[in-house]
Amino acid sequence: MNLLHSQLNYLENRIAVVIPSHCVTQHILGVISAIGPEVWRIYVVDDKCPDESGIYVETHCRDARVVVLRHESNQGVGGAVMTGYQAAITDGAKVIVKVDGDGQMDPALILSFVDPILAGEADYTKGNRFFDLEEIHSMPPVRLFGNAVLSLLTKLSSGYWDLFDPTNGYTAIHADVARHLPFLKISRRYFFETDILFRLNTLRAVVVDVPMDAKYGDEISNLKISKIIGEFLFKHARNFSKRIFYNYYLRDMSLASIELPLGVLLFIFGCVFGIYHWINSLQEGVSTPAGTVMLAALPILMGAQLILAFLGYDIANVPRRPLHLMRRN
Repeated sequence: MNLLHSQLNYLENRIAVVIPSHCVTQHILGVISAIGPEVWRIYVVDDKCPDESGIYVETHCRDARVVVLRHESNQGVGGAVMTGYQAAITDGAKVIVKVDGDGQMDPALILSFVDPILAGEADYTKGNRFFDLEEIHSMPPVRLFGNAVLSLLTKLSSGYWDLFDPTNGYTAIHADVARHLPFLKISRRYFFETDILFRLNTLRAVVVDVPMDAKYGDEISNLKISKIIGEFLFKHARNFSKRIFYNYYLRDMSLASIELPLGVLLFIFGCVFGIYHWINSLQEGVSTPAGTVMLAALPILMGAQLILAFLGYDIANVPRRPLHLMRRN
């Protein structure tokens, strides 16, 4: 009786699941069948799949909750998720969960992602495969290292310093927050998971990590690091610049707004001044005067201290109050 009551409570909250579908016909029916009765609706987004996964699901799936959406052209995982978000919002969903169709994400964890949102603790939840140190041994070393580097870059560009595993696509979001996302501006392909974190920070949404195990099947990743590293670095730098401008100059001014530019200017001046005189001393074959060394070292040290002070403020400035609760009030 308690289980039935719990399921009815979840159904009243209208939990929707979005499944981007592209070359996952071998797994998608299993993913759908594993989604529990607490989910109100399931959106399968056929992202111009060459296997025609939309038709495949409609033909072989008898779950009445399933709605198939189709793209006329391939838009990438980000485009598919945005299409699913918009459909779920229009239909009246309260929480929207994104699950991949390749079988890597356990649908049994859906409520672990939904509960913090319904409890008013988060606006957006995402998976983190790094909580259990024993489990991450199953992750390939190259992917482990790459994820650590991407996590550091994402912390800088998104402002969510307490998060890890930024490329994890197992997520959930409150519909009241999702409706304020700039759907047409969010990156459509491999940078999607990282870009949406940046967009959420500009909204001051609360994001929480949910522990999950790493799981790898027989799927083949199309992600080629050599092809996207330049694009990723550029987009991280762009998002970092935008976030700093939005949060520290456009919306608000604080001591950190002075610390960062002053620190950068002092650090650059010290480096340029010191390198110039060092090269000049080498060419003339004389030792650099102690006073000149001090004039170079002092602004470098002061600049580094100011930059670290700014980072300390930025880390403490992670959003803490859920956006969907403030908008309700």
